[in-house]
Amino acid sequence: MRRAVATALLSAGVITLVAGCGGGDQAPAATAGGTSAAGAGATGSGPTATLVDPDGKEVGTVRFSEAEGGVEVSVQVTSLPPGFHGFHVHSIGVCEPDSPSPADPSMKGDFLSAGGHIGAGDSDHGEHPGDLPILFVTEAGTGSLTAVIDGLTMADLTDDDGSAVMVHADPDNYANIPERYAPGGPDEMTRNTGDAGGRIACGPVEG
Repeated sequence: MRRAVATALLSAGVITLVAGCGGGDQAPAATAGGTSAAGAGATGSGPTATLVDPDGKEVGTVRFSEAEGGVEVSVQVTSLPPGFHGFHVHSIGVCEPDSPSPADPSMKGDFLSAGGHIGAGDSDHGEHPGDLPILFVTEAGTGSLTAVIDGLTMADLTDDDGSAVMVHADPDNYANIPERYAPGGPDEMTRNTGDAGGRIACGPVEG
């Protein structure tokens, strides 16, 4: 089971988010106060990504570094809609607005050029190496999160076609759809994406 420990800074204070990503059946749980283990043991500098919106405006930065137990990802964003947003690493390092999907060129949309999550197709959403904890943005449009991911590697970020960090319009449900709502289980889209909606910010991983 992969686990990510994340710290999100909120306008009301600091909460610790613990995202269980092993079976796709757990959503992040939050507890007030406390400190995060994320950041402990991080060493040196690593790849970075500059997030832009579909108009090309810079809205955030993301940094990756080696850490004890995995890869640490740290993000700071501004000028984004308030609320919870899906936050992932996608498999192609190209962030183009109104672009075709590499898997289906008949589909066009903002940042579809970045492809799907790293690991999509090999497992359901919640278990992809590119799945990250949900990102919270305050009413002021700012957000901050740090997490250590044990399923993601530096090689994943810097392979031949690169990678890109993505912020989505909606919350991520981690494909956690109780059987009382969907007796047949989550559909293919939910298993692939967590129903996080459109892509509102993207940044190729560089370095």
